[in-house]
Order: sequence, then C-alpha cells, then structure tokens
Amino acid sequence: MDFLTSKRFITTALVFLVVLNVTLLGLLWWQGTHNPFQSSPASMREFNRHPSFTAQLGLTDAQALIFRNLRQEHFRKVAPEMEAITQLKKQLLDESLNTKPDVKKIAILAESIGSNQAAIERELALHFNALAQVCRPEQRYALKKVLERFATRRFFGRNERWENNPSPGRGACTTLPRSGEPR
Repeated sequence: MDFLTSKRFITTALVFLVVLNVTLLGLLWWQGTHNPFQSSPASMREFNRHPSFTAQLGLTDAQALIFRNLRQEHFRKVAPEMEAITQLKKQLLDESLNTKPDVKKIAILAESIGSNQAAIERELALHFNALAQVCRPEQRYALKKVLERFATRRFFGRNERWENNPSPGRGACTTLPRSGEPR
C-alpha cells in the first residue's frame, strides 16, 4: 500500500492540522484580549504624548501629575477657540471656492480667525507660566529649551526639510527671477 494513501498518514495529518488551527485561533484570541499597556503604570507613561518631557525636566512624580493636570486644563480652555477656528476656516474655504468670492467676507473671516488664534496664544503663554511655576529654578531653563524646540519644530521643521532637500520630481519650487533680472 502507498504511504500517502494510508489511513495512518491521513489521520496524523488531520490531527496535526487541527492542533495547528486551535493554536492559531488561541493566539489570535490572546492578541485581541491582551492589552500591552495595561501591564504597569510605567508603560502608560511611556505611551503619553510627550514621554521624554518628564525625563528631560527631571520632574518628580508630584510635578508630573501637576503638569498633566495643567495640560488637560489648558486644552479644555482652548477647545472652544479651536472649534471656532475650525468653523471659520470652513466658512473661509466655502467663500474662497465661490465663483465670485466676497472679498470683504473673506477679510472678516480671516480677522476672526486671527483674533481666535491670538486668544489661544495668550492662553498658551499663561499655560507656560503655570508650568514654569511648578518647576524648580534649575528646571525652568530646561523647560525653556524644550518649549523652544517644540515651537521651532512645529512651525519650521517641515519647511526646513523641504528647503534643504527638494525632491526634483515632486514639485520642488524654484525662485523665479524678478522682472528685469536675467534668467
């Protein structure tokens, strides 16, 4: 009798496949129920938005808790302004896409966006002051450096990358000569 057609081989292969399927189903179930961030509070801290913020400043646990509470309070305060800016930008976009946009309405919307943005910046300055009040004097310098890095990366990080490494095939911008200048 041929080995591949024997009952013993077919039975062994079926048992092996059933065990393999049950193992894989168990593994999938385990991955679905197991949350790696539930293991310890330290792993929850590492999952935070700015995990190195606490380490860079050398904050104590009490200071880190105050920082977190201040940040949550700040985001709650500026949320209405952010929502207003979002709505105004939608209106600005709608108006700018009209066949004959109303220039006065665009100017009013832009001014409104600017005043909301100014309110956010005022709140941000007060928030930074509140954070600095929590810090010891030696931590304030580190806080200043962290915030400066955050601010410059936020506004200039992408542009620096594009200006230093323009991609020739993907819309790299070149400066056109002014009228009267040689090309």
